Amino acid sequence: MNAAGPPDPRLVIQPDLLRPSAGTRLRRYFLTGLVIAGPVAITLWVTWWFIGLIDGMVKALIPPSYLPEAYLPYSIPGFGLVIGLIGLTLLGFLTANLVGRTLLDAGEAILNRMPVVRSLYKGVKQVFETIFSQSGTSFRKVGMVQFPQPGMWSIVFIAQEAAPEIAGALPDGDEQIGVFLPCTPNPTTGFFFYLPRKEVVELSISVEDGAKLVMSAGLIQPGEVQPKAAQADEPQK
Repeated sequence: MNAAGPPDPRLVIQPDLLRPSAGTRLRRYFLTGLVIAGPVAITLWVTWWFIGLIDGMVKALIPPSYLPEAYLPYSIPGFGLVIGLIGLTLLGFLTANLVGRTLLDAGEAILNRMPVVRSLYKGVKQVFETIFSQSGTSFRKVGMVQFPQPGMWSIVFIAQEAAPEIAGALPDGDEQIGVFLPCTPNPTTGFFFYLPRKEVVELSISVEDGAKLVMSAGLIQPGEVQPKAAQADEPQK
């Protein structure tokens, strides 16, 4: 019998080779710190920029003698934002009663007599009422449609059923529903179209989760994305 010789040193894995190098560890630490600090820094920067923007707009409407800088050796960040919030709240309170509503109607009547300003005012007012309405005219559901071709599914936000004027001009108009197909990574742009309700698969996720799914290009998944039709087909346990 031939005695087994010593192992070939070239075939032995050295423990030091399994350890990441110092450069690899530093790179990993840097990326980890960037992932943690990046969102925080951007959020703080956007918040500070927004406060400064509102401060500048509101302070321009206040006489300099009434600003804190006239009595203090330094400025107060957010002073204009606080005054703006108080002013908007008071405006809403005043327009909620009869006198304020009468003044508002009189102002709108003047704007409605101006050809160009009238169209701009009505459009902007309708957008604000839709976004901030508490009566529920904004998007409430998320769905999926086959777009841009059969077999490919896209996320959509479900709006409302087609208005009678639109439904009457479309085939099967009573079953038509409006959907908004957002773009990635900016969900505020996209395509709006009407299609039969039966072609829209509703999802059991919130509009916020749907927006996150679109903005992250599918990287941030909601807890569970499952069409309602599929849930109905599941056997009852």
